[in-house]
Order: sequence, then structure tokens, then C-alpha cells
Amino acid sequence: MERGERLIMEQEMQRLPAEQLFQKEIDALIANETYPIPTGWRMSPRSVLTYICGGKSGDVEITPKYIGHERLVEIAISTLVTDRALLLIGEPGTAKSWLSEHLTAAINGDSTRVIQGTAGTTEEQIRYSWNYAMLIANGPSREAMIPSPIYRAMEQGMIARVEEISRCASEVQDALISILSEKRISVPELGVEIPARKGFSVIATANTRDKGVNDMSAALKRRFNIVVLPSPESLEAEMEIVETRIRQLAGNLDLNARLPEAEVVKKVCTIFRELRAGVTLDGKQKLKSTSGVLSTAEAISLLANSMALAGSFGNGQVTDADLAAGLQGAVVKEDSKDGKVWEEYLENIMKKRGSKWLSLYQECRELNG
Repeated sequence: MERGERLIMEQEMQRLPAEQLFQKEIDALIANETYPIPTGWRMSPRSVLTYICGGKSGDVEITPKYIGHERLVEIAISTLVTDRALLLIGEPGTAKSWLSEHLTAAINGDSTRVIQGTAGTTEEQIRYSWNYAMLIANGPSREAMIPSPIYRAMEQGMIARVEEISRCASEVQDALISILSEKRISVPELGVEIPARKGFSVIATANTRDKGVNDMSAALKRRFNIVVLPSPESLEAEMEIVETRIRQLAGNLDLNARLPEAEVVKKVCTIFRELRAGVTLDGKQKLKSTSGVLSTAEAISLLANSMALAGSFGNGQVTDADLAAGLQGAVVKEDSKDGKVWEEYLENIMKKRGSKWLSLYQECRELNG
């Protein structure tokens, strides 16, 4: 494919994989590599850390992809150097999937070997399935087989991703135990076993709020090194994460709006942190929490939606009316009590915060009816 055609295709894609979005940074890190590279990897663990946490490679500035505890990232990377799989656990919105994608992008240059865990995920999606037309016509053959992302990763000595593993049924989780223990997949229809090449591993993510859906067995947990990703420690850290992701989203989407000002981001993050923790930031007043988590990821989504409103139906500047529309939907969800929690927050907290918050209070009050 010609370079021009490839660029046009990439421009038409709604979401580019990490290895394409940050190709310049990955190429710079590979070109300037000075440390040993593990089998199957494209760069050293130190370079992967720089790619994830930010820094410089030659003249190229490496933007941070994960803003948080660098030591946790070091543990995650060093796990993948061994023959152990990696399990990232945390509250919704703690960048588990984001970190998983960028780790595989840096290590393999391909983050697309992914299985999205749901109640409908089957064991065949973990192992392999068949093209049934070819199977009926010619019987079992390698050509009739449809390998799973994990199967392909084993053949190529690369990393596969399993998102929301605790949402998968127990028999699907059990299929992983054999793969992670034996490092091979048996194909009885063909009378062969496919061994994993060096470099193969699995990165799985699990949501602590959903651990009761299909709780992982102790046997499966033993096959993973577990890294718990915490929520942002401070308001400033959460604001930095939100501002970074909003800037990236704005570059990919036709929002036709200016980036929200720091004060706007601060208001959203303040509201989310207080309702999440059940106490005001100064610790002086306790609050009722909502049924939803109000994660950092939801704050990013809220601001992106506010920008879309401002760009499509306003003057391109995010207003309190745009914010209020997003807040209403983010805070008040299925649980009817959330409406009461939000109303109490408006009257007891936001209303009393002075002139900077008055306009937002009035817009939220009007929507809350």
C-alpha cells in the first residue's frame, strides 16, 4: 500500500491503535536503544518505561501515557519479561485498558490481539474456532481453523490482551489456566499441539466493582502477577490525566471546540472526587455517594461531550450549560436515589461555594428540575 493511501485510511479511522497514534515515539525509542532487548520485544524494558511514563529519546519528546506510580509500571513491565502473565486490577477508570494497550504497543508494535470479556465470550474465542463451510467440505485442516488472538500470540511469541476477565464465564476462565500453565494449545482435531514461542504472555484486566460477576478462581489468580492500579492520589494528578486525554481526543475527533479551561476541568474533577469519596476535598463535610463510580474515564467522557455540545450548538467554548448537561447524565444514572444525592450536593455544597460556582449551580439546578 502506498504511503499516501495509508495516511488517508488512517485519517478515516475513528480510533487509531496506540502503535499508530504514537508511531513516531516508538520509532525514536527503537532507533536510540542502548539496552538489551528481550526475545520477541522491539525495545528494552527501560525504553518501554520511558514510552509509558514519558521522557526523551534523542530529539523526540516522549509524552506520558500513564500518569501515576512509576514503580507499578516497572513491576508490570518486569512481569512480562518473565513467563508470568500480568493482571491489572482497579476501579473503573484507573487506566487498566489504556496501560495494557500501550504496553503491548511498545513491546510488540501491535496492540490489536485482544479479547473483550463479556458474558457471551466463549471458550472458542480463547482457543480457536472453525470455518464451518470449509470444515464440512474438506474436514479439519489448518486452513479451516480460525485462531484466537491468544493462539496467534502464542505462535508469534507476542502478547495477547484479555479485557474484563471477571466478566467471562468460569469455563472461559478455566481455559486460560491450561494455556498459562502449559504454554501450549492442544488441537485434537488435527492431532497437534501448538507451543508458545518465547515472548508470549497475556495481559488481563479486571474491574474491582465487577469482581462478583464471575470471580476469578484462586488457581487462575496464581497464574498471574497482580498489579493494582489506584485512583489518582490528588486533584492535581487527576486534572493532569483528564487534560492530557482530552487534548489527545480533541486531536482525533472533529469536536470543533476549544479545549476546556483549567478551571472547568477543576470543577468536574472536584465534583467527581467528592461524590466518589463521600466527603468534600477539605474533609470538613461528609456526603452521600452515588451508585456509579464517577471515574476519571467518565470525567474525560463528560468533558469530550461538553466540547461536542459547544462545538455543534455553541460558539466553541465550553459553558456551564454544556457542563451541566453532562453532569446530570454522569451522576444520575439508573438508581433513583442518585437524583436525591445530586440534589443534596447542589444545595449543600455547590450553592455555597461562591460566585465561581453560581452559574454552574443554576444550570444544574434547572436541569435537575
